[in-house]
Amino acid sequence: MAHADLDGSHDGGTYGSAIAAEGWQRGATGRADLRPITERMLDLAGIDSGHRVLDVAAGTGEQTLIAARRVGSHGFVLATDIAARMLAYLEEATHKEGLTNVQTRLMDARLLELEPKSFDAAICRLALMLIPERDKALAGIQRALKPGARFAAVVLSTAEKLPHISEPLAIARRHAGLLPAPFEDPGMFALGDPAVLRSAFERAGFREVDVEIVASARRDVGPTEFPSRDAPIS
Repeated sequence: MAHADLDGSHDGGTYGSAIAAEGWQRGATGRADLRPITERMLDLAGIDSGHRVLDVAAGTGEQTLIAARRVGSHGFVLATDIAARMLAYLEEATHKEGLTNVQTRLMDARLLELEPKSFDAAICRLALMLIPERDKALAGIQRALKPGARFAAVVLSTAEKLPHISEPLAIARRHAGLLPAPFEDPGMFALGDPAVLRSAFERAGFREVDVEIVASARRDVGPTEFPSRDAPIS
């Protein structure tokens, strides 16, 4: 998961700290249960052998590695993130697995300086709802995709459908003497409403936008439902 600070600095803000990066990396084993959802995201993006894939806000990149294996030696995956420490873990993993078709690039999701129409597919797993000025990020993704290419993302569903996440957060706020958190955008549940999710894609110029609700395998390691996006460019 990656998040850009509003000042655009490349330390990654909250998610770029050493503690956050190390914690996210330690959680990789638990996130293995997200493998079916990740594979579905890749299917919706139409990722196949030989494709050039853009992974936006890749974090430590478990999904990047899966995509890299799928595209094979003749394909390529560019993983972008605003947190250098997150990408360092991904680079270590690619070297460990002997993958030579992955490149990382320190880049704000809102400022994707990429060659237009140069990617066959794009993905974003569990980060899109956390990106400020999201319209800029989505517009940049669309520019980077070839005509007819697809972008698929996984986001958290609504707080009501994810009580194992939202309720502990509410309890923690009460113990800290804080008021209940209002709806936040960007925030974990900002794109949980399928209508909001679809509208965000359509504003960026995506067409034929679909939303799927997919149950996760375990309630204790991640969200129970994700709207997944299959958004072919017209």
